[in-house]
Order: sequence, then C-alpha cells, then structure tokens
Amino acid sequence: MQNKSRPTEATAYYEQGNALRREGKWAEAMNCYMEAIALDPDSPAVAARQMLEDIMNFYHKDAYNP
Repeated sequence: MQNKSRPTEATAYYEQGNALRREGKWAEAMNCYMEAIALDPDSPAVAARQMLEDIMNFYHKDAYNP
C-alpha cells in the first residue's frame, strides 16, 4: 500500500524548488526537484529538473557538474 503523504511531500518539494528557482538559487532548487522526484517519479519536478539542468549547463557550466 502506497503512503498517501508521499505525493503531498513531493508537491511541497516541487513548489519549494520553484520558489528557489525564482530567487536564483538554482542548486538548491535542483535539490528540491530531486527530492520531489524521489518521492513521486511522476512529479512535474521531472520536467522542471530537466529545464533547470539545461539552463545550468548552458549558462553556468562551471557552477554545475552533473
């Protein structure tokens, strides 16, 4: 039986990641997205993480090394 709080936790991490991304705290946002994905692999954080990874690879190659 799946824990019903896990999708809620994933949503909270996703929303926190969005807030951090808007503040320009991209590494912290990435961590939140990854937590959301770990809790719910179908989270919208999957797309957000990919978008942020693409941005970081393009603009900040020295700040992010996957």
